[in-house]
Amino acid sequence: MQTLDSTDLKPSPADVTDAFLVIDNLSKVYPTDNGDTYTVLDGVNLTVNEGEFVSVIGHSGCGKSTLLDMVSGFRTPTTGEVRLRSQRITKPGPDRMVVFQNYSLLPWMSAFENIYLGINSIWRKKPKAEKEAIVRDHLAMVGLSDAADKRPAALSGGMKQRVCIARALAMRPEILILDEPFGALDPITREELQDELLKIWTDNRVTVLMITHDIDEALLLSDRVVMMTNGPAAKVGEILDVPFPRPRSRDRVMEDPRYYELRNQALDFLYHRYAHDDL
Repeated sequence: MQTLDSTDLKPSPADVTDAFLVIDNLSKVYPTDNGDTYTVLDGVNLTVNEGEFVSVIGHSGCGKSTLLDMVSGFRTPTTGEVRLRSQRITKPGPDRMVVFQNYSLLPWMSAFENIYLGINSIWRKKPKAEKEAIVRDHLAMVGLSDAADKRPAALSGGMKQRVCIARALAMRPEILILDEPFGALDPITREELQDELLKIWTDNRVTVLMITHDIDEALLLSDRVVMMTNGPAAKVGEILDVPFPRPRSRDRVMEDPRYYELRNQALDFLYHRYAHDDL
């Protein structure tokens, strides 16, 4: 486990030059109705390597979604910046695709049509047959070839989220941003999709940033787990390096004694040093 203070977390010049994604001294401040300000994030620093799977965990209100919104380009920092391949992020783009907890599928379109709509929006000049082939490939990737013609109302929650993941990956993003993607699912479906995501990531190695409240999920999937301090003025508190070799399986990870050491370190951080009522 890395135990880091604010000085340690500032990227070194070499890190900033070489890193794939750089979150550099990022802060987000909002005005309040009484004329004061509210600082959500204060001086967040993080570098992410290409192909890395990084989870962000912390209590409600610590600015996890705000942080990833600035990586995706949905919000702008008050101070600091986010850079992808040395280019400052100022707006959303197809190089950063987001999967939300609430599915975000158009209800009048089939699974196939929901994915095709996204592909067509960025690759208008591709032949239709090629775009349709991309849709079929990604539906097969998430095990939904037989559900291609079903609308969201006819799909289970797990199937809907598979469609969302397929749609995001079909855009060939450089970064896949997951905002508690399995939070609304029952425990059995959640485990199934965690295993599915693990396989998909192993096959594709897209860079992933994921928000989760689930320590076990973070340790199973991630290369590193970024633990946030409580808000207001939240920042990166500690980073867990996850040592389990890849490809991973749930059974092998759970049988590794290091798993419980890491889990206890995360629990100590979240429930003792930064205890909060609504994790």
